[in-house]
Amino acid sequence: MTKTELVKKIHAKSGLATKTKAEAALDALIVILADAMKAGDTVTFTGFGSFKVVERKARKGRNPRTGQEIQIPASKAVKFTPSKTLKETL
Repeated sequence: MTKTELVKKIHAKSGLATKTKAEAALDALIVILADAMKAGDTVTFTGFGSFKVVERKARKGRNPRTGQEIQIPASKAVKFTPSKTLKETL
């Protein structure tokens, strides 16, 4: 599903007056989620799941073309954990 398709579905289900308002609501949600995770918070939607930031340690890897060993730096990633309700739905 693309963002455009999601905006259409939000517009249809929410009763917002225009698709522009639905897109603005989605954009605001994305910014709020990003800010919360940037601050280190876990974002939980009851019945859907939770998003949290996890730390990945630095590690050694290999360049697939040359086989040369490289150092992969530490990084942060977003992890999604589905709720029990979502798992049962699927």
